[in-house]
Parts: sequence; structure tokens; C-alpha cells
Amino acid sequence: MNRPARFEGPKKATNVSLSADLVEEAKRLGLNVSEACQAGLAAEVKKAREIAWQEENRAAIESWNDYTRKHGLPLAKYRLF
Repeated sequence: MNRPARFEGPKKATNVSLSADLVEEAKRLGLNVSEACQAGLAAEVKKAREIAWQEENRAAIESWNDYTRKHGLPLAKYRLF
């Protein structure tokens, strides 16, 4: 998961279908539709990557959770809180 959160580099022209009312309201408010679409898509990609990472690492996470349920946290005796 060491990929940048932001997507930089050359842009690609893409056709996207959006609600006409939504586009008009965005323009009225002075929003850049392309930037807003890119930000929304980047957020969805980030969320999908996080879900994929959790699924790929589910066994390790469950194993660690089982260990801590049985044995407690390692070095817990040294905690000051």
C-alpha cells in the first residue's frame, strides 16, 4: 500500500455522464467539475484499495487478534497507562 494518495501526472480525456442539474449547480457555484470528479474518483480508489488490503491481510489480522485475546498485548506490563 505504498502508493501515493494523490494521482499526479498527465491527464486523459474521459467521457463521464453526470446529472445535468448537478453540473449546472456546480458551474453556478464556481466549482471545477473535472477536479471534483477526479477528487471523488481518487477517494473511491483509495477506499477500494483499503478494502482490498484488509481482505488480503485478513488471516494475519485475525491471527494477531487471536494471539492478543489469549495472551494479552506484548510488553503490556511496561505500559504506564
